[in-house]
Amino acid sequence: MNARLKTADANSSDSRRSPWNTHIGVITILTTAIAVCVAVLFALYSKDNSGYQPLPSTAHSQYPIGIKDNAEPSGESPPAANALPHYKQTYVNDFVGSSLPPGWNVYSGVPGGVAGGQFGTAHVVVSSGLLHLNTWKDPRYQDRWVTGGLCQCEVARTYGAYFVRSRVTEPGPNEVELLWPATNKWPPEIDFNETGGKVDASSSTIHFSAINSIDQRIVRINMEKWHTWGVIWTPKSVSYVVDGQVWGVITSAYEIADVPMTLDLQQTAACVPGRVCTIRRASMLVDWVAEYSAP
Repeated sequence: MNARLKTADANSSDSRRSPWNTHIGVITILTTAIAVCVAVLFALYSKDNSGYQPLPSTAHSQYPIGIKDNAEPSGESPPAANALPHYKQTYVNDFVGSSLPPGWNVYSGVPGGVAGGQFGTAHVVVSSGLLHLNTWKDPRYQDRWVTGGLCQCEVARTYGAYFVRSRVTEPGPNEVELLWPATNKWPPEIDFNETGGKVDASSSTIHFSAINSIDQRIVRINMEKWHTWGVIWTPKSVSYVVDGQVWGVITSAYEIADVPMTLDLQQTAACVPGRVCTIRRASMLVDWVAEYSAP
């Protein structure tokens, strides 16, 4: 099976420093003032155009996060059936027991577009109330870095809202939560939580058009902490949500997919320019998944 992702790397602007001029009197004051103004304007411009979004406040959540529950590994149990106004809950799974629930398929084989990558079925495990996607050097595959991935391939929908409560344990593998076309004809693709191998940021990316155009958003956030990631996909918009707050919105009609898609959760490991190289065992942990559709 082909890998269900395209890498989205975060780039930040370089800082610049104006030279200090040692003129005297009024010229010195004016020169210094001008230099300070230019530096401030440049810093503001760099911040606004770096591509990073501020981490939203969680004081007043608009979308589901979960229900406080100390018995849950993440401290939150799945949201209620009526947690999303004007939507109905169509699926929820808390990953209890020791086996995958019906409707999920585990990846195997070499991921498409990922040099040196390898999916292994043993790298997807359900235990201790969590879904584990595990990356480690696997002797069964010539000691390569092998990753886990799975799709809810038997449940395809056009439009809806998806929420995944998850965290990662280490940098290295690219951890992705995404929607993928049920026909397996790509694009489109909606990545609503993709780490790029990092633990201090995540990205969302829409892939669209025959030439794979992309529209990306990036948010600074601690990926080693538990968060509820979500995407609300409608005919008119795609909204990205973390911990109940919208942090990115797409409204361009030509970018929005209108075909049945499935929820996929996956890791890939590759040491390529712009990516964090996997150097130790790492996992993506998923506490639960909840899905909603418009009535």
